[in-house]
Amino acid sequence: MGLFDLSGQVAIVTGSTKGIGKAIAARFCEAGAKVVVSSRKADMCDAVAAEINEKYAANGGEAIAIPCHVYYKDQLRNLVDRTLDKWGKITTLVPNAAVNPYHGPSAGIPDEAFDKIMETNVRSTFWLCQLVLPHMVERREGAIVIIASIAGLKGSTDLGTYAISKVAEHQIARNLAVEYGPHGIRVNAIAPGLIKTDFAKALWTDPARLEKVSGHLPLRRIGDPDEIAGAALFLVSKGGAYVTGHVLNVDGGAAVV
Repeated sequence: MGLFDLSGQVAIVTGSTKGIGKAIAARFCEAGAKVVVSSRKADMCDAVAAEINEKYAANGGEAIAIPCHVYYKDQLRNLVDRTLDKWGKITTLVPNAAVNPYHGPSAGIPDEAFDKIMETNVRSTFWLCQLVLPHMVERREGAIVIIASIAGLKGSTDLGTYAISKVAEHQIARNLAVEYGPHGIRVNAIAPGLIKTDFAKALWTDPARLEKVSGHLPLRRIGDPDEIAGAALFLVSKGGAYVTGHVLNVDGGAAVV
């Protein structure tokens, strides 16, 4: 499976102690990459890195833990610096960490919640990309996959600000793809639909809401974190070597209905 072999790659995955981020980190490690597991809590990072190494490390793959709260630029810089100190390069970046502290109509969102969503989801993603890109430029190789959302494709009555932040991430991917393509760097985004994660637990644990959502999807079911991991693996591997500036919907068909 040479097209999807990540041997020699060094990947940072933020928000990777659970859900989509954890699945991506695990599958990257299984494919042979050196992977940094990162989230706010050091103990969770340590536990997940150990679990990934036990279950998935093969072909030279390895996971280490570097805690980081993506809201703070100094912690993002520390994340990058420690990765470079450990492995000497960064070839792959997956900005996955995100927040959504408010559900409801746009008129009701507190300023603090608006700022938290935009600063954590948009600004921190932009910051982290800018911290990593010079090292990719130096090596003339690299792949970035931003985990966005199909919320950025449609209007919403209760996810308005979150949706704004996600469509901004789509545009970060497009802009950086244009800027850094000449340096051999590819930048894409994944727009997951409803996935069975803690982030969306309120939806999939309510049988009535789950049935309503699933019934509108062509595949008639919600997704699994591993299905996002598979898409991320494609986009950072040789299999996706001619894909850049793209937002890949992994949503069970939600975007077409």
